[in-house]
Amino acid sequence: MSGKISILMGIYNCADTLEQAVLSIQNQTYSNWELILCEDGSSDNTYEVAQTLASKDSRIVLLRNEKNLGLNATLNRCFRVASGEFIARMDGDDDCMPDRFEKQLHFLESHPEFQIVSSAMTLFDESGEWGRAVCPEYPQPEDTVGGTAFCHAAVLMKKECMDAVGGYTEDPRMLRVEDVNLWIKLYAAGYRGYNIQEPLYRMRNDQNALNRRKYIYRVNSVYVRMQGCRMLKLGPKSYLKACSPMINGLVPARLRQWMRKQQRKV
Repeated sequence: MSGKISILMGIYNCADTLEQAVLSIQNQTYSNWELILCEDGSSDNTYEVAQTLASKDSRIVLLRNEKNLGLNATLNRCFRVASGEFIARMDGDDDCMPDRFEKQLHFLESHPEFQIVSSAMTLFDESGEWGRAVCPEYPQPEDTVGGTAFCHAAVLMKKECMDAVGGYTEDPRMLRVEDVNLWIKLYAAGYRGYNIQEPLYRMRNDQNALNRRKYIYRVNSVYVRMQGCRMLKLGPKSYLKACSPMINGLVPARLRQWMRKQQRKV
């Protein structure tokens, strides 16, 4: 394995967790990577923490938005300066297993029929690890509109396929669902992916994460999924499944969080 990985990380109000996230990348068994951080108008000292980290590791590239642009535009800023043959994602309040990139890159290089690979995720909060998120092993086009085809933050993909679809779509209606739109575009272009069922990523899923799940993002999700049904020429059942985020959003937030924990306990 020799391909360079460009890791895209939009950072926003994550001063307390960013160092641990970056450390989990620096501790990877695969070392041919660059980490591209883009600070998106934080109200805390996220940028100062990122400056310190970048000053100590030449593989870290630091960008800064003049104002808050949202994740899709922020990730595109990172993508435009990426120099690797592979693109990975990572969030500033999560971490990942030391062999994440080694295993994902080995998979893509040994399975040329796939251009995208993600993995299961371990979920944790202030009390520790509490569950697991697992996506379909072989996501089909229907999965891109009817559920979660890939765990976005845990993904690794070939840069050429991101180039082919123009990266993330910068549209206010894509906010918080830019990943769903990306999977739809990639599948519509003929690319395919695989999910490693082993959890190689640890996702922070606490009260702060719950607070970020606003109902407007569920409206955005339905818009994107309906659009995907048309792009992928899917049937009536897929259109019905595409409406599920708005229906689920009617359940009180704390009850949804409790239900998620029950469903994803290990």
